[in-house]
Amino acid sequence: MQTETIEKQIRDHCDYAVVKGELTELLEAIANRQQRHPSVQELEAVAKFICEYIEQVPYMIKVAVTSAASVGLENEVNCILTAVISYWELEDDVIPDQMGVIGLIDDAYCSLSLLQSVSDHYRLQTGKFLFPADLTTANQAVREIIGEPYAAELDRFVLRTMSDAAIMDAVKKLADLEKQLQFDMQGTIWSHDSADAVSVAALDALGLLKTTLKAVPGE
Repeated sequence: MQTETIEKQIRDHCDYAVVKGELTELLEAIANRQQRHPSVQELEAVAKFICEYIEQVPYMIKVAVTSAASVGLENEVNCILTAVISYWELEDDVIPDQMGVIGLIDDAYCSLSLLQSVSDHYRLQTGKFLFPADLTTANQAVREIIGEPYAAELDRFVLRTMSDAAIMDAVKKLADLEKQLQFDMQGTIWSHDSADAVSVAALDALGLLKTTLKAVPGE
């Protein structure tokens, strides 16, 4: 799966040293809505988190390709990744790409939410994580950063893409009795525990963790 277009957009618009001020201004407004007063250091830490979150996309796409090949979900995951790349190629999407790094936040959220959803369904049916990283908390925080009604629109895109790819039916076919009996093993196809790929420690200072944990996709 080719990721050169995505990688170029990230290189062009996601240099932390260049976009730090733009992101901290956005985050300060979000913190004020949460009646929080984070320090400059806390705002900068979350700005760095956003850049790291966006930068995670090409890596996770490559991981998805490898994972799908390992478990026989190539066609379904390729369908999802085609939708992911198509969304990145849209300039006038939910948050227009003309907005620079802010315009990439929705692209990254769609991408990583879709891939996490695939992994979650695989985990539910087989007892094993499909990917080595669990980005659930990071996705929830970014959803809060994006805010409504945009987040709900993006969630509908995720659900529609999952449905079009028929990923749930495909995963169910993989869940034979032996795999279901391994449900409590907490294993992964990568042979190590699942962990967040980007740090989320600074998110609580802006009230993002508490709020996002209450958020239900699609509401």
